[in-house]
Amino acid sequence: MKAAVYRRFGGPEVVRLDDVPRPTPGRDDVLIKVHASTLSTADQRSRSRNVPRGLAIPAALTTIGVFRPRRRVLGMDVAGVVEAVGVDVTRFAPGDEVIAMLGARFGGHAEFAVLPQDGAITAKPRNLTFEEAVTLVFGGITARGFLNQVDLRPGATVLVNGASGAVGTAAVQLAKQAGAHVTGVCSGGNAELVTSLGADRVIDYTTDDFTVEATTYDVIIDCVGNAPFERVQHLVAPGGALLLVVSDLRAILRTPWRSRKSGKFVTASVGKYRAEDLAYLVDLAESGRYQAVCERTYDLSDIAEAHSFVDAGRKKGNVVLRLAASARA
Repeated sequence: MKAAVYRRFGGPEVVRLDDVPRPTPGRDDVLIKVHASTLSTADQRSRSRNVPRGLAIPAALTTIGVFRPRRRVLGMDVAGVVEAVGVDVTRFAPGDEVIAMLGARFGGHAEFAVLPQDGAITAKPRNLTFEEAVTLVFGGITARGFLNQVDLRPGATVLVNGASGAVGTAAVQLAKQAGAHVTGVCSGGNAELVTSLGADRVIDYTTDDFTVEATTYDVIIDCVGNAPFERVQHLVAPGGALLLVVSDLRAILRTPWRSRKSGKFVTASVGKYRAEDLAYLVDLAESGRYQAVCERTYDLSDIAEAHSFVDAGRKKGNVVLRLAASARA
């Protein structure tokens, strides 16, 4: 099968289209013919080894690889059609249209991907194309995983730092669906997008520093990595929460201590990727309450160009990879 493969770390040019063995599903696995995937910041960090401070060694030993890539095919999410199933699979059948989060196993930037039937996989939204549907996965399940850890009641105040990225656009929408008053932090050029997703207020970080304001929030979601506890603790209301989607090793190790000392919940863990969270996103999308956000779509053959665009660090929402002509259907 065709796949976007990288055999060494480096810039966008290290990723090339190549032939690799097609995965074989085990007894409990689902084999998906991939129609679309996204190219996320997580893919970019894995390819370049540009990870937050202190995480280079842990990431190398657990997911990325030490001297060469541990997973040569990137891609943390897929939308496609079930091609085959293992003998013990009961939840899915060939022909089912699905979306799935592969997570650290990667493998989405290929014509076929495999994962267990009890993984984060669910039926694709019936009203979305494959290219649209895949935008729900990486950002949506990440935002949902973090927000699941707080009691987000109607009227709560939420600030999303990095509101125009894949996770940020999802977090704005999910917080708004919960009845929260949402403030988004992004560049002025992305303010219209973030407002259209439900933000009640937008702060342009290029002209205003949200950390110097007197306003407090019940929940702050940092999708950028520049709002550690030390910088924003005064903005978190008593009993509130700081959700660190991006953080360095020091911040991760200190979250339990920060929570105990401050009485404010601080976490850098997304928790487990769950099929029920994807199903929740699908329900929102099918009822018109969740908007797919895609700035650009590339064919798999243009993978290096797609990586170059993500490297610039200014993408809005998701960058989609198209792997099959039927993704346009």
